Amino acid sequence: MIKLFILILLFLTQVVFAQTNNEVLKMAALKTEIIKMDSLLFSVAFNQCDTTLFKKIIADDIEFYDDRSGLNTSKANEIKSLISKCVMAKKLTRKLNSCTIDKLGDFGAVQLGEHTFYFDGKPEGTGKFIHIWERTGNDWKLKRIVSYEHRPIKK
Repeated sequence: MIKLFILILLFLTQVVFAQTNNEVLKMAALKTEIIKMDSLLFSVAFNQCDTTLFKKIIADDIEFYDDRSGLNTSKANEIKSLISKCVMAKKLTRKLNSCTIDKLGDFGAVQLGEHTFYFDGKPEGTGKFIHIWERTGNDWKLKRIVSYEHRPIKK
């Protein structure tokens, strides 16, 4: 009887370990995907002014909550904002400082982070953000943005 109990216990331990290991692998893959999307959004679309890519990444029903300007629910306005940034005399770029990523069930993922903005390569300010990413098939769309706690760099 004791041998049977030990065998069942070992079996259950293996099942739990396999499920936990599978979840860890899924989270690692999710984090890799979202970091890639963040890089496409900012390193390419924002920093290099790739409006075509920007249009593909943001959702048609985007909601952008900003501590400075309030709420924007227009994809067209987000595209205009990127274009106006791209024609400024000073080049505005963004660098990701840190972030955490968690899954949102079968919907997608949430990314919380902090970034620094630069004018002509010089740090100008920092901000925090929350991005809600929606998985649509094999693609990701940025559905909701909360941008807050913008602070100038103390010089």
